[in-house]
Amino acid sequence: MKDTVKYVIQRVLFVFLTTFVILSLTYILLQCIKVTPGGTDMQRWSYWEDQVRLGFYRVLDPSDPDYLERVAKGLFDETVRVNDRNYYYVAEPIMKRYVMWLGNIFRGDWGVSSKLSPGRDAFAILMAGLPYSMRLNIISIFISIPLGLGLGIFAALKKNTWIDSTISVIVMVFISVPSFVLISFLLIAFGGVGGWPLQWQSDAAAAADPALAFKMYVIPVMALCFGSICAFARYTRAELSEVMSSEFLLLARTKGLSRSQSVIRHALRNSMVPIVPMIISEFIGILSGSMVLEQIYGIPGIGGIFVKALNDRDVPVIMVDMAIYTTIGLFATLIIDLSYGVVDPRIRMGARK
Repeated sequence: MKDTVKYVIQRVLFVFLTTFVILSLTYILLQCIKVTPGGTDMQRWSYWEDQVRLGFYRVLDPSDPDYLERVAKGLFDETVRVNDRNYYYVAEPIMKRYVMWLGNIFRGDWGVSSKLSPGRDAFAILMAGLPYSMRLNIISIFISIPLGLGLGIFAALKKNTWIDSTISVIVMVFISVPSFVLISFLLIAFGGVGGWPLQWQSDAAAAADPALAFKMYVIPVMALCFGSICAFARYTRAELSEVMSSEFLLLARTKGLSRSQSVIRHALRNSMVPIVPMIISEFIGILSGSMVLEQIYGIPGIGGIFVKALNDRDVPVIMVDMAIYTTIGLFATLIIDLSYGVVDPRIRMGARK
């Protein structure tokens, strides 16, 4: 028990350290890209003033002796004209900006959006989109698990028959097709048929029409589910087929157990050991795969926001999104490692032998 607790603490610390390194490198690299905020002059001025507040930029003061020379030679990074006055902004050195960024993060200040939603708090933008992504991915994984496992078990029990071959072909086809390609085909197939929405509907429209609220989930969930169902089916078939051909299962049959009893009592239990951790990793795969899908279908989730932020070079929003994805991914990896000890008591977390 002591070894397990120590192992968990070490892994959690390692998660935070890895997150810190990834976000630090991402921030420093993004600072090499010129940011062009959008919106009106007043919104742009507000954004640059926020950058000054955070310590990333400074404003050239007209009282400085070299003010006119710097303006004449263009020795500034950005200029905004508001209320008949020109404001000239100069970037601080990258490492100074990095240190200031770290300090702001520890105070919970991620900055404001530069272009995606000018002037709005970057963290608030992502928190507003997180429920949509999590709801979509949780529904998809809960549909994928029973269908994928059931299909894999059925294929393993019918191994080397035409049923097994048919399932294997279907699995290989759909597992090779990305979700954003699949949703494009689904949009074409469902286009104008039965009132299926071809774009994500607003919360007000969904609340007014429960049938519409259900229908708008069908296409994106189907696009996410097919790949996961096929992955579960393929992996379950492989694991169960291997266990069913093992010597201990043959021994169970010779002792009088029927085929169904030996499969349920022994084969399924042993084949689930590597499959249970796969469920968690598949959830992370769905979460990552929904980025482009959300953009295509117009879902206001963090995946679509991330794609838009990358296109707009909106650094504060990108950093918050990176923090969310990195943290979820690393903690999911930790949970996967710990789950091995739960599904297989023979595995001791942190044991030296």
